[in-house]
Order: sequence, then structure tokens, then C-alpha cells
Amino acid sequence: MAKTLESKKACTVNPLKMSQPLGASYAFMGLDNCMPVMHGSQGCTSFGLVLLVRHFKEAIPLQTTAMNEVTTIMGGYENIEAALLNIRKRAAPAIIAICSTGLTETKGDDVDGYLATALQRKPELQDTALVYVSTPDYVGAFEDGWRHAVTGIIKSVVAPVTGEQAFIGQERVAKQVNLLPGSHLTPGDLDELKEIIQAFGLSVITLPDVSGSLDGHIPGDWRGTTLGGTTLDEIRSLATSVATLAIGEQMRDAASALEALTGTPYHLFDRLTGLECNDRLLMLLSELSGLPVPAKYRRQRSQLLDAMLDGHFYLGGVKVAIGAEPDLMFAAGSLLNEMGAQLKCCVTTTHSAVLAQLPADTALLGDLEDLEKGAAECDLLITHSHGRQAAERLNKPFLRLGFPIFDRIGNAHRVMVGYRGTRQFIFEVANLMMAHIPHADEGSWPLPDIAQRVARPLVAEPELTSPLTLDGVEP
Repeated sequence: MAKTLESKKACTVNPLKMSQPLGASYAFMGLDNCMPVMHGSQGCTSFGLVLLVRHFKEAIPLQTTAMNEVTTIMGGYENIEAALLNIRKRAAPAIIAICSTGLTETKGDDVDGYLATALQRKPELQDTALVYVSTPDYVGAFEDGWRHAVTGIIKSVVAPVTGEQAFIGQERVAKQVNLLPGSHLTPGDLDELKEIIQAFGLSVITLPDVSGSLDGHIPGDWRGTTLGGTTLDEIRSLATSVATLAIGEQMRDAASALEALTGTPYHLFDRLTGLECNDRLLMLLSELSGLPVPAKYRRQRSQLLDAMLDGHFYLGGVKVAIGAEPDLMFAAGSLLNEMGAQLKCCVTTTHSAVLAQLPADTALLGDLEDLEKGAAECDLLITHSHGRQAAERLNKPFLRLGFPIFDRIGNAHRVMVGYRGTRQFIFEVANLMMAHIPHADEGSWPLPDIAQRVARPLVAEPELTSPLTLDGVEP
């Protein structure tokens, strides 16, 4: 429905998008006992590290190959080898996951070749899984980095199932499914989805699982790697599942790669924020498990319908300006449209097939300046925390959504999926709009003068005394 346009400005003003290496690093955070590494300068890693720390309010393990002017020109093999050896010695991770940056991509480093050489030269690295993905930050966006990282993990770790093995039911775990979530899903979203799947008696392997590592828990011990997430054994077990659930268009590549390797069929959900999409999810889970939908979800569906009825009074006709990654914008924007709102200004970060389904006229690949201009005639502004100044200048209600959100806490626990998450999102937006309804005051309905005189309390006139002359005689 929406036509994708690209901004023709000579430069980006007040960027909306986050980079591919940051998205890939975030995906690596969802692997257990992993050390993510950016192959580039220290500044690239430091900038991404600050954003992740400010958003999650947690310690973030993220390393760099610390490229400088000389090593960039001469090649980064020595830096990569030194980084691998230092990380293995100090942190002993099960996985070292490397993503490239614009610096090393421009140079053209053959990182795959570097890793193969390092494994030959340093046998002590053989007990550590090495994953590399190409994520130049001069193209694509946060969502693309996550997509490439998950696809790269599957291709690097999951062993292919060839021949008849791919179709022998006995080789699979009958009650096991895979969950491939998009970057727009929070740790709280993943907890909700896993709870829904497990309610049908199914076990689930989530890749990547940031709900295990970035859910804001206090661990019992300290280690320099990620604390929780998908283990290596679980990644290898993806091949034995009966089905894969991919959430978001960005996960199509990863789900297709897994199906090509193992024969596991996948089901793609472009969003799970809404009514009909969650109905389809529950019916699929019922089919996979052979069990009816639990009564509690029938109750939650009824509660969502009531929330939609209550919320449409405050969302109907509202003009919305939204700036977000494609999958997140589609999920939030589609629900708002179903609630009666109008998507008047949609600014996104990268190309995606899902944008064609967006209920709007156009989707612009632009920046926060484009969003601010489009929001001038809207009633609500939605984007991440870098849009707060624009909302203040325009004096518009502002809903923080996406990454990063650094001026609020609890971002990891926000839920927008399932019946409960959809209901909560409706309440959040409706309450924001309700708070900006002008309240009545004494000047709202001015009374005519005659009514005001009647309503005015009577004031007793002061008693008059006759003035006296100097000799006590009245004039």
C-alpha cells in the first residue's frame, strides 16, 4: 500500500537510523557465553557500546580489534589474531562473533581468510566457535545488521541435514519449535512469546535470545562474556525442530537458510502486535501441538477486544508521524491504523518488502529532520529518544519507541506482542493522547455580563457618617 521513497538531500541531518554493526552486535548479545567483536577502530565500538549501555542500563560485553591508520592500510590480520587470543585467554567464551565496520569494509579485509589462517596458526582457538558477518555501516541499518548476524550464525554453526534425513520424522523432536525473532522485539516480548508457545506443551529454541542476557537480571557470578542466551548446543539443535516461527520480514533470510540446511519448514509472521496476527499464531500452535487454545488466551483475547473498544475514542482520527525500523514501524503503525489513526508521515531507515503493506501513502527513507517536517501537521510523534527535541519544538505528544531509548528505564521489559502486549500498547498510546486533551477552566465557557453580575456575591456598602465642622455644627 505504501510507496517507498528516498530522501534526495545532500546529507543526513539528525540521523534516525542506527548502523549495521550495532544491529549485528545486538544479535550476538543473544548468544550465551559469547564475546561480540567489532572489526574496526575503537571509536566505532565505543559509540555502539554507549548506546547499548544507555538503552538497557546494563553492563555490555563488546570488544574491538582496535584498527589504526597503519593497520588499516596494511591489513587487519594481526589485530584479529591478537584480539582472538586475548579474548580466549581472559574471558574463555564459547563463541567469538565478529562483525565488520565501514573502515575495514572500505579497505576490503578478507576476514574469512584471516580466521582460517588464525585457526591454522593457533590450535588453541580450535575449541572456540568463530562467527563472522559482513556489516558495512555505510549501507543498510540496524535491522539489516541483525538479519545478517542471525543468518550468519545459522550458516556457521548449524550442520546441514542431507538426503532423506531431512524428511524422516523420527529424526525430529515432535514438540520442539524454533523461534527467530526480529530486532524490534524486546526481551520482554521474547518472554511473552516463549510463555505462549510453552502453554501449548511445546519446547522452544530462540535464536538469538536476548531475554536470557539483557532482561535486567543480577547474575550470581561475574564473567566477561554474555550472561545467558542461546547456547551452542541449542543452535545446533535447531535442525531437529518440527517448525520455525520467524517474526518480522527481516527474519525471512535466516528462516530460509535454516530450511535449506535442515528441511525445517518455517512460518513467517510480519507482526504480532494486533488481533488477527495473534489469532493466526495461536491456531498454528494448536495445530503443531494437537492441543486446543488454552482458556487464558481466550480470556486475553476478550480483554484485548474491550481495550480496542475503549481506546478507539482517543485514537480515532489521530494523525501520526512515526520514525522507526521497517518491521517495528509496520507493527505499531498497522495497529494504530486498525484503531482508527492515520499514518500521515512515515520515515524509516532501510528498504524492506514489508513497507509495501504499510497502511500509508508513502514510506520515506530519511532522517529525523524529515520526520520533524512531516510531524508539523500531525497530532502524535513516535520515534526513539533522539526525537525528543523535535517533539518539544513542535509541542506534540511524544511516544518513545525503538532503539535507543536512553531517557526512560525498563526498556527491556516493554511488551508489544501477543494479546496482552497489544492491549498494553493501546493503553499506552491512548493514555498519552488523553493526557493532552485540554481541560476546562473558568474561561472555557464565558458567561454574559448580566449572568456574572447575578452570580457575583453581594457586597455590603459601607455606612456613611455625616462630616462635622470644626465647631461641631453640621454644614
